[in-house]
Order: sequence, then C-alpha cells, then structure tokens
Amino acid sequence: MTKNYIDKFVRSWYVLHTKSRFENVVNDGLIKKSIEVFLPKVNVRSKRRDRKAMIQVPLFSGYLFVKTDLNPYEHIEIVKTVGAVRIIGNKDGPLAVSQKSIESLQIMVAGNNDVTTGKHLIKGDRVMVVDGSFAGVTGTFIRYKGKERVVVYIEALGQFASVEVAEDDVEIIPELL
Repeated sequence: MTKNYIDKFVRSWYVLHTKSRFENVVNDGLIKKSIEVFLPKVNVRSKRRDRKAMIQVPLFSGYLFVKTDLNPYEHIEIVKTVGAVRIIGNKDGPLAVSQKSIESLQIMVAGNNDVTTGKHLIKGDRVMVVDGSFAGVTGTFIRYKGKERVVVYIEALGQFASVEVAEDDVEIIPELL
C-alpha cells in the first residue's frame, strides 16, 4: 500500500458549512446517520425584548465540525444531510482541522467563561441579511455604523439603495471555490 492510499482513510475533522440557522438540524441529522459531529455552542442572553433568558447558540454561525475519512459513501451522506451546504476546502479538496484545535474548542465551550467570536466584515464583502424585516436581501457591506450596526448597499434595477441593519442579522456569502 502506498502512503497516499493509507492517508485517504485517516479520520479527521472538517468544517461543514450549513444553511443559515440550520446548524442544529444538520447536527441532529448527522447524529442519526452515526457520523461524529461537534457543534460548539455558547450561552448568550436572548435578544427578544420579552425574554431575559439565557439561550444556547452555535459558536460559529453557519458552521459545525464533522469527523470523517471522506470515503465516497460517507462524504455523500454528509453533504446530502438536510441543511448541509458543503465541506470547506480549496481547489485541492476539503481541508482538515487539527485535533488540537477541536480539543481547544471543546475546552472553551465546556467552561463557564464567556467566549466571544466575531466576523469582521470587510468593505466589499458580499452579504445576505438573514433575520429581520430585510431577511433574504443580498448586498455589499459598506461600513460599520456605530455599535453592532452595519450599512449594506443593495443593487436593484440598476439603482443602489442602502439599508442599516444589525450586524448579527448579516452573514457573509461564501465565495464558491
């Protein structure tokens, strides 16, 4: 056996991109298929005005981790799970995440400390509004406007309009590889 052949069947962790707000659906679907999955979650205060409860939300919106050897059958089972989009990679194929990184994330989310993450939008990023009255609208990120607010330019009918939305209501549209 060649080294390449052996390496192909080593189980590694990979990042799986999901549809917006489908992390739990994909997580449950993969568990039902007996595929090892890790969806790191953190506790945050609910943003609903009528609630002051703490809720669990995914640490990385739109992503979770899946452990696989990428054999063709399992790879297909992963990506055809309801809500799954694709395994993150480059032109050479899916990119593995180190076991150390996964272990570090597991330790971080297991503790009672606050864990913060963030996406830093860059002028020109293609974005989609995923929540609120403008949900489903796509546009181009222009700038930050105050705390947790962003300005997005939207092109329609050859004209431009801008809208101010909450930063949490916007997700970057991943580039196709």
